Amino acid sequence: MSALKKQELEAREFTFTKDDFVRIKGLIYKHAGISLSDAKTDMVYSRIGRRLRALDMHNFKHYLDALESNQHSDEWQAFTNALTTNLTSFFREEHHFPILAEHLAKLAAHKLSKPIRIWCSAASTGEEPYSIAITACEAFNSLKPPVEIIATDIDTNVLATAAAGIYPVDRVKKTSESRVHHYFERGTGKQEGMVRVKRAVRELISFRQLNLLDQQWPFNDGFDVIFCRNVMIYFDKPTQGKIIDKFATLMHPDSLLFAGHSENFLYVSDHLQLLGKTVYKLKTNGVARSSLFTNRKSS
Repeated sequence: MSALKKQELEAREFTFTKDDFVRIKGLIYKHAGISLSDAKTDMVYSRIGRRLRALDMHNFKHYLDALESNQHSDEWQAFTNALTTNLTSFFREEHHFPILAEHLAKLAAHKLSKPIRIWCSAASTGEEPYSIAITACEAFNSLKPPVEIIATDIDTNVLATAAAGIYPVDRVKKTSESRVHHYFERGTGKQEGMVRVKRAVRELISFRQLNLLDQQWPFNDGFDVIFCRNVMIYFDKPTQGKIIDKFATLMHPDSLLFAGHSENFLYVSDHLQLLGKTVYKLKTNGVARSSLFTNRKSS
């Protein structure tokens, strides 16, 4: 151990042993499917250390003992929230949204009176589901497009931010001025420097807490579109496979599943075919083809 590392450990406010880290790794994996590498040791210390301060506790072992002794404690949610990473932005991986718009227009021709159902399965602070909602508004040139959007996340803190739809103006600085004008309200007075998603857009989305590891998901109907972007990277391959297989049971033959740019679902499930640009559909007997990808350059 280097002298510098030894000094850092000695300067820590709380005693944090390797056994503590291993316990935390096991608990968050079992509870939320998140697979933490050893490189996350300092991050874990920092984030769970905040929980110790909030509870006026002085020992990681005592905190973990108390957590495990009550499986129904509200602290489980706080523990999970602390270890969840929420990196997102409006229209992140922008190449997906024209594909979504074309797919929505195609679906509208035969959905008739039924709304198009969309699930954003890792909503975080809301930028992704609001980007989906804005895309739907633009696709149908209406603030009341025929869509039903369900946005879920395991972290209750970020869901509260998402439902409010209020952000620092810097969050929309990469969004076109036209979109900001049409879909956001600028704050004044005490809210100066903030923007809020317009009510009509917020009302398109239902925000719910959901753990992707739950045995049963609370959905009675399938989805025409599922977004699961940049969350599978936190799960190991067996966990990814189980989740993808459950997604497949909620997809129609013409449903699309959007993944993150660094994720490849073909290695963890036999149910999907790649259409391109990390967009998938259910596997069929023939070769998957889609006009949505015709004459488009690969990303």
